[in-house]
Amino acid sequence: MQTRMRFALLGLLAVMALPFAQSQDLKSFEQKITTKVLPNGLTLIICERPEAPVFSFATFIDAGDVNDPSGQSGLAHMFEHLAFKGTSQIGTKDYAAEKLALAKVEAANEAYEAEFLKSVGRDPKKLAELKKAFLDAQTEAHQYVIPNQFTDVAERNGATGVNAGTGLDETMYYWSMPENRLELWAWLESGRLADVVPREFYKERDVVIEERRMRTDSNPEGRLFEQFAATAYVAHNYGRSGIGWPSEVSQINATEAMEFHKKYYVGANIVAVVGDVKAAEALPVLERYFSRIPAGPKPQEMTTVEPKQFAEKTVAIQDAAQPIYLEGYHRPDYRDPDAAVYDAISDILSNGRVSRLYRSLVRDAQIAAVAAGFGHYPGDKYPGLFVFGALPLPGHSTTEMRDAIHKEIDKLKTADVTDDELAMFKTRTRADLLRGLADNQGLANSLAEYQTRYGDWRELFLQLDKVDKVTKADIRRVANEVFVPTNRTEAWIETEAPAAQQPAQKDGGAR
Repeated sequence: MQTRMRFALLGLLAVMALPFAQSQDLKSFEQKITTKVLPNGLTLIICERPEAPVFSFATFIDAGDVNDPSGQSGLAHMFEHLAFKGTSQIGTKDYAAEKLALAKVEAANEAYEAEFLKSVGRDPKKLAELKKAFLDAQTEAHQYVIPNQFTDVAERNGATGVNAGTGLDETMYYWSMPENRLELWAWLESGRLADVVPREFYKERDVVIEERRMRTDSNPEGRLFEQFAATAYVAHNYGRSGIGWPSEVSQINATEAMEFHKKYYVGANIVAVVGDVKAAEALPVLERYFSRIPAGPKPQEMTTVEPKQFAEKTVAIQDAAQPIYLEGYHRPDYRDPDAAVYDAISDILSNGRVSRLYRSLVRDAQIAAVAAGFGHYPGDKYPGLFVFGALPLPGHSTTEMRDAIHKEIDKLKTADVTDDELAMFKTRTRADLLRGLADNQGLANSLAEYQTRYGDWRELFLQLDKVDKVTKADIRRVANEVFVPTNRTEAWIETEAPAAQQPAQKDGGAR
């Protein structure tokens, strides 16, 4: 009865929101949105929304950590840092002199790296001299830098939420700004796409190395997820460290970063603008600035296909840390006809306090603090993993988490989900879409992503048709096809007792 009451409440809220929903349908957006492909291949999307005198944008680069060249993991993330360092016109006191100084930095780094990487015959004295020359060259180049000028100019002109993110599948840059600063934004954003300078590159490389120490090397959970992906994948780049393997990050250089930029930061990307912007007035301005981005062919998609997994895999970490249990199953990418079915499974198992995993492991059995299943890890552009995870409460083990999760998976295989569960998934999905459309930044992000992934932003709305077609039989079928032991990778952290609490070894024991 409580489930039916919650469903009725969701239905009531949906009816109350109907006028808003009707104004947010595909037809109404087609009247607000202008799309134009520039001669260099870049797609501009403008959505007119004059409710407030501001706009938000999203620049969507169809390249992320998965596109890092072999031996250069972490490069996409490194370039994201570089994109905030300015251009030949901003961030420098004298670019002509700085350019020469940066060339000296790169030459000094190349000489130092060549000596450092020698496996035989490395000369410690020469290495120290080359390192000093490299550091001195950086100091010389730094005298021309105006630190953080790119961000400072944006924020002094009202920019908020200035940020970026590098995922496995893409890199996105975004912020919001007063509508009367549209041309300034166009100058700034097009500049860092067309005219980026590898300024303070090695300083930022040290920052990324420290990020890795904090997020992965010194973080048991980070280490677990990294080893989990590396074990689940044997061929595809989804198995590589997103932030980069330590030995590779420490050797990335500015020349490689600029080569990455030349290949991926071309016209074949997307810029979406949403807010108090009139397309007829804005397009000439945006065309003038964004047309200077070099044209180039859209980089080819990755052709490596992860082979089918034929045996269960496990990762076990002993650490003086919170126990965690994970298991993942290989699944198709976002273009698969069953993509919405995986979304339904994730929602029914994990969405809030009415979800199956919460009720079973957290509320009823009281063995877990958190329990969830999520359908896209580590990315969704290519075939990824459907992951289940749980954090056991004190006194409970990861084995209990595994067994309890498997019971819930078996229920999906042997019995249909209820009518209410399926209907609530569809209602929540529609509500989530409407909430996302109500926010300028969220809408800009979605328009750019869907235009990139499907070649048409309208797919953002058409996805709801696929959601509506999901059936209970679909969920049973997918669960039985995918959630099988031979397709499973398990990973867990077991808490290791402090040394003082471990039993003493008997005489003659192994040392």
